[in-house]
Amino acid sequence: MDTAVKKTNHGANVRRWRDWRDVNQDVLAERIGVSQATLSLYEKKETLEPEILDKIAKALDIPVEAITEFDPGTYINIYSGTWKDNAITNQYTFNPIEKIVQLYDEKIALYERMLKEKDEAISLLHDVLKDRK
Repeated sequence: MDTAVKKTNHGANVRRWRDWRDVNQDVLAERIGVSQATLSLYEKKETLEPEILDKIAKALDIPVEAITEFDPGTYINIYSGTWKDNAITNQYTFNPIEKIVQLYDEKIALYERMLKEKDEAISLLHDVLKDRK
């Protein structure tokens, strides 16, 4: 009997889950402590190291198996009910208010970084102008 070895593409699955969670590369890269370019390379790799998978899974709030076992033809089902026999052990819950607050916090952090960079650029320009006088 022939058995096919299940082969999943970790990088493609990271991208799918990141898109599904509506997280851009910059935000996920910051959450796992790498650059956006590095995250882009991860999303192009077929297999990722376990420590990288752990960081990404925690940042996206998903189990590692969601990345390592997710086939391209697989559907994502979200169960919102409760089961008396606890047959469903992995339930993905989504609270829209929490998502809005999270996105708001991320945008505020981005704007604060942009303002800081602008202030640093203005300060540098002031220094250059002082040197010319």
